[in-house]
Amino acid sequence: MHILADENIPLVDEFFASLGEIRRMPGRSINRAALEQVDVLLVRSVTRVDRELLEGTAVRFVGTCTIGTDHLDLDYFQQAGIDWASAPGCNARGVVDYVLGSLLALAEVRGEVLSRRRFGVVGAGEVGGRLLDVLRGLGWDVRACDPPRQAREAGGFVSLDEVLAECDVISLHTPLSMSGDWPTFHLLDQQRLSRLRPGAWLINASRGAVVDNAALRELLLQRPDLEAVLDVWEGEPQVDVELAGLCRIATPHIAGYSLDGKLRGTAQIHAAYCAARGLQPGVELAQLMPEAPLRELTLAASAEPAAMLATLCRAVYDPRRDDADFRRSLVGDAAQRRTAFDLLRKRYPSRREIDGLQVRIAGDNPPLAALVEALGARLLG
Repeated sequence: MHILADENIPLVDEFFASLGEIRRMPGRSINRAALEQVDVLLVRSVTRVDRELLEGTAVRFVGTCTIGTDHLDLDYFQQAGIDWASAPGCNARGVVDYVLGSLLALAEVRGEVLSRRRFGVVGAGEVGGRLLDVLRGLGWDVRACDPPRQAREAGGFVSLDEVLAECDVISLHTPLSMSGDWPTFHLLDQQRLSRLRPGAWLINASRGAVVDNAALRELLLQRPDLEAVLDVWEGEPQVDVELAGLCRIATPHIAGYSLDGKLRGTAQIHAAYCAARGLQPGVELAQLMPEAPLRELTLAASAEPAAMLATLCRAVYDPRRDDADFRRSLVGDAAQRRTAFDLLRKRYPSRREIDGLQVRIAGDNPPLAALVEALGARLLG
């Protein structure tokens, strides 16, 4: 069997070497010529996999080591009898950590107290659902908007209009869909963006085209009261440099790029392939997961929970480093910037997740213990 994998997918050898011959290449370079004799194709979100790419090839399994599937032509897969799998939830915790770090940075710059703001999470799937759990666990005022889930489950959700009218912070976690009952392409268009509350913060760590980037750029030029955090961009790897300059935090589509999330994605695709072929997985992720450089923190019983929120989150991840790296890359001509965008992703440093952190409190402090548990870190007795 011949396997072609995006070069940015980790642990491909460890999980797939026993199943066939492996070849790697940049995800944006995968084309029909590269698929000669390939049986299994492993990709990330930068590779569009559709009829044009696959028709007439030997590919019979496509695995994407990502949550999203908007880059896959699932209707064609069904017609052609091609098995496929994604990795739902694999990087959800990494995105939650990114959002928390961004909120802390925004609060610091604006002199705001996060617990006094009202949060709107648009899209309550694998990522948005995890974020909702954390924000609510912290005791913050949160609204959830998810029309598909609302149609299935009824209560517990609000409309996008209500989010825009009532929320001071809006975090987007929807898939990208161009049609259907709830299309999300330019979900925040010029008209909806204009309805952001005074002093609102907008975070997009879903898909670039969920927000009309040109409309957002013009809005930010006119309204300095607003703050924007963008990890995803229309036309990636091309980025609107002016828009990036107007954002408080701008990053190259790395919100979910934790090491844990990437390894988890490969493991999920391997398990899905084995299930589709009736094989018994011979490798477990726990055997391959490296030790985290920071394993445990001890907090004094007198520590203030509000101060420890930033300490715990930033001990594991602070998106301002990625923001700085990205801004340094936004030089040269368009071709140079596109290359730099992909290099930042390819050479992304190892980053762990907060739920791998163990925290010990040296004494009795129930509010601090509640904070640790809400963040998802492990509270030691």
